[in-house]
Amino acid sequence: MGSDVYFTDLFVGGEGSRLERLEAIIKASGLDKIDMDHKFVTIKIHFGEYGNLSYLRHNYIPILAKFIRDKGGIPFLTDCNTLYAGKRKNAVEHLETAMKNGFMPYSTDCQVIIGDGLKGDDDVEVPINGEYVKNAKIGRAIRDADIIISLTHFKVHEMTGIGGAIKNLAMGCASRRGKMEQHCSGKTHVDADKCRGCRGCISHCGSNAISIVDKKAVVDQERCTGCGMCIAACRFDAIESDFSDSVEDLCCRMAEYAYAAVKDKPHFHIAMAIDITAFCDCHAGSDVPVVPDVGFFASFDPVALDQACTEAVKAQPIVKGSFADGKEGRDMFHAMHPITDWEITLRHAEKIGLGTREYNLITLKH
Repeated sequence: MGSDVYFTDLFVGGEGSRLERLEAIIKASGLDKIDMDHKFVTIKIHFGEYGNLSYLRHNYIPILAKFIRDKGGIPFLTDCNTLYAGKRKNAVEHLETAMKNGFMPYSTDCQVIIGDGLKGDDDVEVPINGEYVKNAKIGRAIRDADIIISLTHFKVHEMTGIGGAIKNLAMGCASRRGKMEQHCSGKTHVDADKCRGCRGCISHCGSNAISIVDKKAVVDQERCTGCGMCIAACRFDAIESDFSDSVEDLCCRMAEYAYAAVKDKPHFHIAMAIDITAFCDCHAGSDVPVVPDVGFFASFDPVALDQACTEAVKAQPIVKGSFADGKEGRDMFHAMHPITDWEITLRHAEKIGLGTREYNLITLKH
């Protein structure tokens, strides 16, 4: 038996709005089965890097916050600090970025709390005794919450193939050292023949691992955490990684971290397959969507949810002029980012009991 995954398209016929579609899927999918009375309910979202415009808009949050309050719950919005250099690597800059992107108490109707504290080191070790992770480092505010609801912008991802509910839980709920543990197998190196010495990679490295030697970038392998931001930042494709050995580790660690994030807690997951870009919302910019908007999905099972979203996106036509144009193939995600294999995460997540890839798609009628 598969898990139920609810779906609604975005058609409103000139009347209504996407907010009403979100409200409809929340009510239909059984979220009210969770006892929220006097419980702290964290809404896990990605606030978007400053300059990125494809992250989920703050307008969706009040719909979910009101539902939680009507059930007696105490909602708060959260994300954890990033490992890489950017505008979200500590709580001060993270909150400033969140506010600039529209996430603040008066616009979201709930408080905004950075999950792993001021410097990204306020975490709780969650024992899971996994194949790759023994004790996951989860942001304290998230671990202290009674209930977890993830609100995910489903998209393509340059290292894991897809950026879905599992990644939102795994990377998003991990403290900085938790993120480092997930990334620790991958190391980057520079192709000196391609490097122009422009220093662009240095500003994107959160671990001070890159320097210029003889007008070429050099990666300190001891300091490198394998976060991959330098690869995306390089305009000349000069930074590479031997990910053939480490992508599987990253994807499996991510599945285990998602398991840790929701361990022993009621949890529910919503994914919005809209503005589906070829890269993560961690980038300080946005590209043309690779396929048209699909709709909203919801489930108690994050594995089934990611599987359903992936198959729905794969079934869409490629947008001409996008990053995916000309890269069509049996698996569009792998075609765009050949080092990736999104199925690794879902296979391992199913193996460890996070959920099942089998699902029953329930489409809401208007």
